[in-house]
Amino acid sequence: MLISQGVLEGRAGSGTYVAEPRQRVRVVRSSAREQPEGSPFRADMKAVGRQGDWESRTDAKVPAPAEVAARLGIAEGELCVRTAYEFLADGRPVQLSTSWEPYDLTAGTLVVLPEGGPHAGAGVVNRMAAIGITVGHAVEQPEPRQATAEEASLLGIQKAALVTHIRRTYYSDQGRPVETADIVVPAAHCEIVYEIPISRA
Repeated sequence: MLISQGVLEGRAGSGTYVAEPRQRVRVVRSSAREQPEGSPFRADMKAVGRQGDWESRTDAKVPAPAEVAARLGIAEGELCVRTAYEFLADGRPVQLSTSWEPYDLTAGTLVVLPEGGPHAGAGVVNRMAAIGITVGHAVEQPEPRQATAEEASLLGIQKAALVTHIRRTYYSDQGRPVETADIVVPAAHCEIVYEIPISRA
């Protein structure tokens, strides 16, 4: 339990030690985070005095697994652009994300690669706007679970440590899913805050 909370850390072949104290990073989920320019993640990190950055790897024409296909409203096996992200705060991993976009939506455009071309790193909303698609809303489904061995290795946490898994899908104003992502946030290193806009009549 202490390892899952980040108080202790295990080192393979060595033993269990008191973990170096780490201030939890605030991860804000809000529609207000979508900006015309710049990265919402970098803005969040700057607000808490940290340097935000990320590493990514994109694979084009990847067949969609059944769950991803269902979320995107396409047939299983249809081609997608998949991008895996590792988000860093002061050089340390704080969040993972795997994004899927239907290949037929962006094929032949300048935004087919999320981290390549003139709109690299601009985010889903701004990239889709560049090809005439207006993103109307997003849906997020957070749930707690234990980290897989791969996730634990990438995040620098113990296997089976608590994480929040967020399934996020962006929809066009016509109701079509244009991107879906699996976001993994380690509970010991991050706190998730939702900002909910209030509409007044």
